[in-house]
Amino acid sequence: MGGRVLVVDDERSLAKVVASYLQRDGHEVSCVFDGRAAVAAVRRDRPDVVVLDLALPGLDGIEACRQIRTFTDCYVVMLTARSEEVDKLVGLGVGADDYLTKPFSPRELVARVRAMLRRPRTPAAPPPGQ
Repeated sequence: MGGRVLVVDDERSLAKVVASYLQRDGHEVSCVFDGRAAVAAVRRDRPDVVVLDLALPGLDGIEACRQIRTFTDCYVVMLTARSEEVDKLVGLGVGADDYLTKPFSPRELVARVRAMLRRPRTPAAPPPGQ
C-alpha cells in the first residue's frame, strides 16, 4: 500500500523523524535537505508524495513547488512553520495539495499522506472530439 515519499527539510533531525514515521507506515522514503536537491530528486525518482518545507536553502519551498509542478502532478504536502493565512494561500496557489504547520503531529502527517494515496491521480481525459 505504501508509496514513494520524498521528505524535504533543512532540519535533518526533523526530516529523519518524519521519514521514520512514514517508513513504519510502509512507505519507501528518501530525504533531501535543500530546494535544488528536491527538484532534482523529484525529477529523478518520481515520488508519489513530496513533503516540502518552505524555508529551504538555495531554492525556497515555494519556488521548488512551482518548478516541480512543471513536470509532475505528484502530491505535495507543505510542512512549515509559516502559519499565516497568506502563506497558506501562496503555498496552495503554487500547487501544494495540503498545508500542515509546525509544530505538527507526525501521525497526522502520515494519515494525510495515506489519504492522498487512496485517491491516485489519473491522467486528464483528452478534450471531446480528439
